Amino acid sequence: MPGIDRELKSRFTSEQQKAMLNVLFTANWLRTHQVTRLKPYGISPQQYNILRILRGALDPAHASESEGGRMKAQSVKERMIDRAPNATRLTDKLIAKGLVKRERCDDDRRVIYVRITPKGLELLARVDAQSQGGFESLLDGLKESEAKAINRILDAWRG
Repeated sequence: MPGIDRELKSRFTSEQQKAMLNVLFTANWLRTHQVTRLKPYGISPQQYNILRILRGALDPAHASESEGGRMKAQSVKERMIDRAPNATRLTDKLIAKGLVKRERCDDDRRVIYVRITPKGLELLARVDAQSQGGFESLLDGLKESEAKAINRILDAWRG
């Protein structure tokens, strides 16, 4: 794969600038592949993220964050990779598709819970089955030691 300078046909003022633009360019490259992979299922990457978070709420290991498989809508938003302000609208679309269910708290009507439905779990299972060798194949050229180094650097960069 060509370097970022050849990809963008550009020169950079510093290695730091080059690194920043490389991260942004690579993130967009990954997102494009994810959008393409999810398009046949009629969901966006953000909606996929919500469904995965809610599926995780069913895991007893996450009992402190969920209540019987449901999560506060605000908690879901806080756990999203892309913390878009339109999380409510994204969730509404998932509800309209029957993939997520909304519930009000009996004790505090201001609190909204969401949970994944069996239909949502089935959709995730289909996406996961199709993903074997799909999205994960984008990671084939990355050794585990390289991934650890990237993670360490990015975590340090965000401080």
